This record gives sequence, C-alpha cells and structure tokens, in this order.
Amino acid sequence: MIETTINFLNALLWGKLLVYGLVGAGLYFTIRLAFIQLTHFKHSGEIMLKSRQGGGQSGLSSFQVFCTSMAARVGAGNMAGVAVAITAAGPGAVFWMWLIAILGMATAMVESTLAQVYKVRDEDGQYRGGPSYYMEKGLGQRWMGILFSIFLIIAFGLVFNAVQANTITGAMTQVFGFDPTYVGIGIVIVSAFVIMGGLNKVAKVSEIVVPIMALAYILIAFVVVAMNFEKLPDVFMLVIKSAFGLQEAVAGGVAYTIAQAMQAGIARGLFSNEAGMGSAANVAASASPNPNHPASQGFVQMMGVFVDTIVICTATAAIILLAGDVGSDSDGIKLTIDALTQHVGPWGGGFVALAILLFCFTSIIANYSYAETNVMYLSGNSKKALPIFRVCVLGMVMFGAVAKIGLVWNLADVSMGLMATVNIIALLLLSGLAIRVINDYRQQLKSGETPTFDASKFPELSNLEGGIWTSKTVEEEAKAQAKAVAKAEAANA
Repeated sequence: MIETTINFLNALLWGKLLVYGLVGAGLYFTIRLAFIQLTHFKHSGEIMLKSRQGGGQSGLSSFQVFCTSMAARVGAGNMAGVAVAITAAGPGAVFWMWLIAILGMATAMVESTLAQVYKVRDEDGQYRGGPSYYMEKGLGQRWMGILFSIFLIIAFGLVFNAVQANTITGAMTQVFGFDPTYVGIGIVIVSAFVIMGGLNKVAKVSEIVVPIMALAYILIAFVVVAMNFEKLPDVFMLVIKSAFGLQEAVAGGVAYTIAQAMQAGIARGLFSNEAGMGSAANVAASASPNPNHPASQGFVQMMGVFVDTIVICTATAAIILLAGDVGSDSDGIKLTIDALTQHVGPWGGGFVALAILLFCFTSIIANYSYAETNVMYLSGNSKKALPIFRVCVLGMVMFGAVAKIGLVWNLADVSMGLMATVNIIALLLLSGLAIRVINDYRQQLKSGETPTFDASKFPELSNLEGGIWTSKTVEEEAKAQAKAVAKAEAANA
C-alpha cells in the first residue's frame, strides 16, 4: 500500500507537474533576467572566489555558504544518482540533467536573492531565512511557509539523509565488505559530533572538506577522459541521440524513451543541484551582507548549480559511459564503482568508496543545517525543539544505512517533488520583486559602483517587520552584529 502510494505520487509529480514546472520556471527566469547565467557567469565566479572574508558569529561568509550548499548538493545524486538515471532511462538522461542545470542557475539566482531579502535574526543573532520566510513575509502566507517547512524537514532532515547513509554503506559493503550496521553506527557517531555544534560547525567542516573532495573527484574524471579521449565524440553523440529518442526510433518507442529520459534526468538533476527546490536558499540566507546587497548571494548559488551538475555530474557520466558495458547487475553506486575500476584498476573502487564517504557525509551534515532552519521557523526561532529533532535525524541515518535502496530513493523523490512544487509557486508570485532587486544590483555594477541595497526603492518592503535590510540602517546593522559577537564571547568566557 505504501509503495503504491509513493509510486502514484512520483508518477504525478515527475511525470507531469515538475517536468513542466521546473523547465518552465527556469526558462521564464532565464528570459526575464536576460540569460544572466551566461552574461554574468564570470562575475559569479569572481564573487565566489573573493568571498572568504565576512561571516562571524552573526553570519557565514559567502564562501562558507557556497561550501555548505555544495556539501548538500554534492553527494549521492552526483555519483549514485547519475548512475540510477542512466540505468533507468539511458544516456539521454544526462542531456536533460544538463538542461535543467543551465535553466536552474537562473532559478537559484532568484530564490537565493529572495532568501537574503527576507532573512531575520534568531535568538542568538544568527541569520535565518529561506522559502518559509519569504512565503510568510513576502506573500503573507504563513500556512504556505509551514507546509514548505514540513516538506523540507521530512526531505532533508530525514529522507535525504537516509539516502546518503544508504549510499555510503552500499559503497563500503561492496568495496571493503563492511557490515552495514557497523558502518551506520559509525556515520551516526561522527554526524552527531558535527551537527550538535550547529550551523557554524557545519560550515567550518564543509569549508575544509568540500573543495578537497570535489577537486580530487574532478581530477580522476579528467584522467579517465584523457585515457579514453578517442571515445569522447561517440559518447557525446550517444547522449544527444538517446535524449531525443533517435537511438530507439526504429523500435517505435520514441515518445516513451524521450519522456523516460526527461523524467529521470530532471528528477536526478534536481536531486543533485537542488535548483528551484528551495533547499539551498535556507543556507544562502545565513550569509553576512558582504557585499551589501541581497543579489550577491544569488550569484554565488548560481555558480554552485553549475559546479554541481555541469562539472561533477558530467564527470560521473563520463566515467560510466566511457566504460561501456560493465555488467547488467550493476546499479546505483555499484555501477560507478565498476566503471571506474574498469578504467584504472582495483584501486578505483577504493577511491569511489572514499569519495562517497566524504561526499555523502558532508551532505548529511549540510542537509541537517537546512532542516534546522525550518525547525527554527516552526518554533518561532526558538532552539528548544532542536535536541529532539537531532535524535530523529540520527535515527534516519541509521535506518538508511540498512534499508533497501529502491524504497529510499522513491521516498526521496516524493518529498523533493512536494517541496519543489510549493517553492516554485512562491518564486513565480515573488518573481517581480526578485527580478527588480537583481536588476538593481546589475545596474550599479554596470555603473562601476559596489552594489549596495536601498530598501526604499522597493515599496513592497516598506512595512516589512524584522527584516535585516529594512529594519535597520547599515550602521545599525553593524552595531547589532558587534553586539551579537560580544554576547557570544561573553557566553564562552
């Protein structure tokens, strides 16, 4: 009964609603923002690379936010998810992953900008924000914010962490023969150590681990491509032909094949880069205002979508497709392991297992940080509910370590789809304000100025209560931040 319901919801969400919703919203934002993901690509990279400064007790630096969001993005979706998509729908799924990523860059720009516009402070002075906050403060619909928070807590705090733990144990079992139960216990212990430290500890761990693991994985993918360079044109053509059903035209299954590739590619692409889902917007709101404009964080998150899917997911696809037929019994992370082992020998399996351990572990702690913000939202920014929630998260990590992969992935698809549906509606309703805020940034940048935000230009924000950008002048905000730092230092003394 449960599996039937989950399969029905997946068919409804991913067969119809979200395929059109995500592509449509991404295309709409791309056109309204004049292809910002292309015209301002270089600027996005510059902001990300120069963003280590800032942060502190009140907020994270933009680079810490980038690494935390990448920690959540880069995980099972990049390594196991790509393999699942290729197994289920053929190489054409990779093309649709690329497309949803390019369009999703504009969507990520919009949702992260709105998260910054409507962010608030919690009781400890930490910045909090995200879709729940802009649904309540921007649309005046708290019920919508509550609904989104519930979906996100289920998805990221519980189900997605089960997926990540499932992928880790799958890799460790295949490569090293470890018992899944003991692997699960180990993950729970280390995860507990990090998440008990809150958002700042999650960000600090991510800032160290994410760049190292991503660069190592990309490097090994480049080695594989170099070893098989002569096969690259054929593989690329295979992806394009399969995406549009040209490989199966003779068999008469064109429409079914295209739909299958689109569904698998968009679902796995969204699971990987999260653009439009509303998840990364939660941590985007945690960044300190440096530079002093909400749109700056939108550029950082736009680059995150590119790195996640266009770079890292493509690396996994290249490893798998360049290996050819690695066996009909290979699925999920096993397919990625078998493919890399075929390229470089037995040590390839150990490398993938280590990469999975780091990728998925950082995803667990970053997923928790997203859910924590929404638990805070539901509790009125009080931390009283966090200890109980942390125990529930760790329990789901243990469950995922020993569960069947099919059921876990299907649960992830449903919860992700419900989140994305609610968030896309909110983004479209608030798109007018977001686009004007982004264009305000671009106009100042074009004039050679350092963009700064003046809320008085936007009538919708005149009566906003509790907002960082509107409730205080820049000087007053600096004083509030200094006060929060002093409070934290006194508490630690």
